[in-house]
Amino acid sequence: MATAIFFGSNTGNCEYIAKKIAKKLGEIDIYNLDKTKISKINDYDKIILGASTWGDGELNDDWESAWDDFQELNLSNKTIALFGLGDQESYCDEFSNAIGIIYDHLKTTDAKIVGFTSTEGYYHDYSKAQIDDKFVGLVIDEDNQSDLTDKRIDDWINDIKSEIL
Repeated sequence: MATAIFFGSNTGNCEYIAKKIAKKLGEIDIYNLDKTKISKINDYDKIILGASTWGDGELNDDWESAWDDFQELNLSNKTIALFGLGDQESYCDEFSNAIGIIYDHLKTTDAKIVGFTSTEGYYHDYSKAQIDDKFVGLVIDEDNQSDLTDKRIDDWINDIKSEIL
């Protein structure tokens, strides 16, 4: 089966990054959770999930709406990579928490999670998306480090490409 990106985006930033990732990976399907039922994930074995952190370190509206149904999905034998957006200066104590919330659920499934990245070069106090010196996926800060976005995406894609395509 093919690979697909599923994302939620309140302001358009997560959609922008999802499209950048899709373009760099080539011919993959991309779905906005605002317009797609989360059950569409069942059609894919390899999935990239994207979320921006919203409010007080929570999932954004699209993910909140899909969350109960997402938790009911059978993710066995699926390979999943995560990417998230956050603002490490204004929200340094909840930086990119949304993918940490998603990851916490994925740990309870039989999904294979790939694409952990280094926390080096980020300046924040706390993140649910961080385990020791790694993030559970690609983390992008378009507000403060947009000049690093393309390199971070390229490095991450190089790390996951063999497992996600």
